[in-house]
Amino acid sequence: MNKKILAFLLAAVMMVSTAACSSSEPAASEASSEAPASSEAASEEASSEAASSEAADGEAAGGGLFAPVAKEDLKVGVIHITDPAEGSGYTYTHDLGIVGMQENLGLSDDQIIRKINVDDTDATAIETAMLECIEEGCQIIFATSWGYMDTCEALAAEYPEVIFSHGTGYKSNGTNFNNYFGRIYQSRYLSGIAAGLKTKTNKIGYVGAQNSDNAEVTGGCNAFAMGVASVNPDAEVYIKVTGSWFSPEGEKQAAEALIAEGCDVIGQHCDTANPALAAEENGVWSVGYNSDMALKAPKSVLTSTMWDWSVYYTKATQSVIDGTWDGSNYFGDMNDGLVVLAPLTELCEEGTAEKVEEAKAKILSGEWDVFTGPIEDNEGNVILAEGETLSDADITGNIHWYYKNVVVK
Repeated sequence: MNKKILAFLLAAVMMVSTAACSSSEPAASEASSEAPASSEAASEEASSEAASSEAADGEAAGGGLFAPVAKEDLKVGVIHITDPAEGSGYTYTHDLGIVGMQENLGLSDDQIIRKINVDDTDATAIETAMLECIEEGCQIIFATSWGYMDTCEALAAEYPEVIFSHGTGYKSNGTNFNNYFGRIYQSRYLSGIAAGLKTKTNKIGYVGAQNSDNAEVTGGCNAFAMGVASVNPDAEVYIKVTGSWFSPEGEKQAAEALIAEGCDVIGQHCDTANPALAAEENGVWSVGYNSDMALKAPKSVLTSTMWDWSVYYTKATQSVIDGTWDGSNYFGDMNDGLVVLAPLTELCEEGTAEKVEEAKAKILSGEWDVFTGPIEDNEGNVILAEGETLSDADITGNIHWYYKNVVVK
């Protein structure tokens, strides 16, 4: 369907709904919209004025940017890069969060519109999936992968009555397009403690999805390496990059190459359980990511760095229902339960639990966080002096250096 026609039909439906249901809660709408194209000025201007008036009513009722949405009328779109049926890893964990949100809020299955296996490098496929969610009536769309960001930005401008919430990115518009992520580096630091205490070769591997251009992956590797160094200053972390968020074979090959280098613990910032499985096959240990990978590789996994995405999905979706959506970005942490560490397995060294709990208590107290100086990179540069702390903006967008014990392979 032509996108301009779709936008016109959506506006028309909203006007009809408002007229027919004036005694009930109004449908979600943006407080203001872009100026209409001159060829459709008369009809679109009327629709825009009606939408603006309706949104103003919603602001009065809920205090947010959009009118409240009756729970039974709500539809939630979710765009996944792979299939949750994989049973572990990135998409599986995000979908656990969606399921948790659905249970927390009492939504029916037909209110969740999932689009799976949407390649985040294929702009056409991304746009098609999101437009299908809009056609099916979704008031909010969660786009879970980094590569969906630019399409979210473009469609948010074109469909101001729909909320686009993008995971792991950095762009937003303060109204109907935000980003959400969290301090996963806190959990990575703790998992690094387990790895640093376990290694016998003092060589620890790390399979990264992206190189140092990507602050998310680089910062995560650094946090892991800092955790290693806190208990084992002699250990080095060897990072090998696949160049893809989801590359099952590439992730396995990278892990095997690191094992061949002498690494006896394998960490990861990539989507599948293949690094942990490769570790198990080769008789070494591993630290998983996203989900508890001890369920996939019980003979290698020490612990896993994990997310509970239901914390954010519940909060965001409830705000749409309540009319309190304010367009702000979200950056959760261990304190609000978004970031977690899987239970330590019996493969961990004696004393690991005590060291992990000690560091965790410091983080939860707020007295200290991972990116607190002194910090030096692997080229001898001082990144932070004693007592200095990186800002959230720097953590999410400006970590393009590796910690002093990291070796690039």
